[in-house]
Amino acid sequence: MRRLVLLLVMACGIAAGYYIYANPERATIDADARAAAPGTFVALRDGLTHYELGGPDTGRVAVLVHGFSVPSYIWDSTFHALANAGHRVLRYDLFGRGWSDRPNAAYDAAFYEAQLGGLLDSLRISGPVDLFGLSFGGTVAAHFAAAHPARVRTLVLVDPVTVSREVPGIVRVPGLGAYFWQVAAVPRMADGQPSDFLHPERFPGWADRYRPQTRYRGFGRSLRRSLLARDAVDFPAIYAEIARAGTPVLLVWGKQDATLPIAGADNVTRAIPATEFFAVDSAGHLPHLEQAAAFNARLLEFLARTAERP
Repeated sequence: MRRLVLLLVMACGIAAGYYIYANPERATIDADARAAAPGTFVALRDGLTHYELGGPDTGRVAVLVHGFSVPSYIWDSTFHALANAGHRVLRYDLFGRGWSDRPNAAYDAAFYEAQLGGLLDSLRISGPVDLFGLSFGGTVAAHFAAAHPARVRTLVLVDPVTVSREVPGIVRVPGLGAYFWQVAAVPRMADGQPSDFLHPERFPGWADRYRPQTRYRGFGRSLRRSLLARDAVDFPAIYAEIARAGTPVLLVWGKQDATLPIAGADNVTRAIPATEFFAVDSAGHLPHLEQAAAFNARLLEFLARTAERP
């Protein structure tokens, strides 16, 4: 029995030591950490949200929701293209990512809905917006569009998550799942980001740009809980609401997307028959970056002919 206890104590000590070694989260995000951050911060119900506004004050408002873990800088080319075309453009970091807070929360659909709604309210954006969602952000954007059709003029989905996917069993286990995620998944995330491109060599430094956000406590927790909560998303019901509301939808997908294969587009086009579908050749998971010129041209054309919604 003593040997067993000793072995357990040693095992726990080794596990704790490895956690400290492997886990990149070593600081708390605070005012000092945010001192060099671009943009602005606003206090919402669940914490500080980092956002940036561009374009003329009188422009038609476009809101950009980033993906699972890469924060709002992923929208750089789209942000500037829309602003230069006269749109008022808002992009922000989801809680848990970038320069936003990492609250101890569920990170479910209602949580993200509250963040986006609270941000719009804080900026006094009451009219309908053109709402964009990239990858996991497509889940956030679609849920918001279904829940608040009067606040969404058009919906643009870029290589979105369209189905619930079962999370690996070990990630689900209380305690052990969080430990495994922090020591096995989070440390590798930065180096894995270039795989979203068909031609990662054209985007040098992409992993290094991602890495700083992983230093702040709560980053990994937010991602793991987002994965767990995504299992409960009823995508057919969400898309049915969007179709019922008559919200114009533009769906864009990279033909060579290895992260979320283009076959997932069928889940949107079947549920929302009026969806406009633009398949982008020579692009992986981020067609708005790899084929920015073609993407921006189609996007601006779609927005230009979309009638104002009451």
